[in-house]
Amino acid sequence: MASKTDRVMSLRAVRQLRRIRAFYTAGVLLWTASTAWSGWQSPGSRQMWVSALLLAVFTGLLLTASLWLQRLRAAGSDTPAHHAASRRATAPRHAHA
Repeated sequence: MASKTDRVMSLRAVRQLRRIRAFYTAGVLLWTASTAWSGWQSPGSRQMWVSALLLAVFTGLLLTASLWLQRLRAAGSDTPAHHAASRRATAPRHAHA
């Protein structure tokens, strides 16, 4: 059975991976546009190849972050989630006259 701190660390890791995945997605989109633009302006130039290299790097990072996020979700699905008690479970707190 996992401890509460393991569960908190897992939730924190999932949240952080979601943020970094969004950052890597933005990087992939930026470098895709940059590679297309530099390939259109001057095909085969150094600028185009650097953009293509950075596109490959950000794509690899995005795939890695997505894979880790998927593994964390799969590992966390078999542990029961802690839910707060509903408010209806408590007795009414009215003062009787």
